[in-house]
Amino acid sequence: MRKFILVGLVTLLAGLTFIFLGCAARVVYVQPPEPRVEVYGPPPYPEAVWIPGHWAYRGGEWVWIPGHWEKRPRPTAVWVPGHWKPKGRGWVWVPGHWEYR
Repeated sequence: MRKFILVGLVTLLAGLTFIFLGCAARVVYVQPPEPRVEVYGPPPYPEAVWIPGHWAYRGGEWVWIPGHWEKRPRPTAVWVPGHWKPKGRGWVWVPGHWEYR
């Protein structure tokens, strides 16, 4: 009985890992358009950082996700913008993230 439960848990964990990795690294086979130039004013508060917009591939077409202001989580945090990276014969989205220095 223990062996059966252990095998079931390992199988479940492997399946969840496959689903997670498959969703995280979805390859798109159509090259993304050039980024749009966004015009924005001064930050609304001192800790605000501009997070640039990007293209997302949804429902078989490219959709622009506009940039926005976001509060810096720590005083030394730096935003690393997301970007599309060539992978094989397609493109994969590398999400933007905060780096702490």
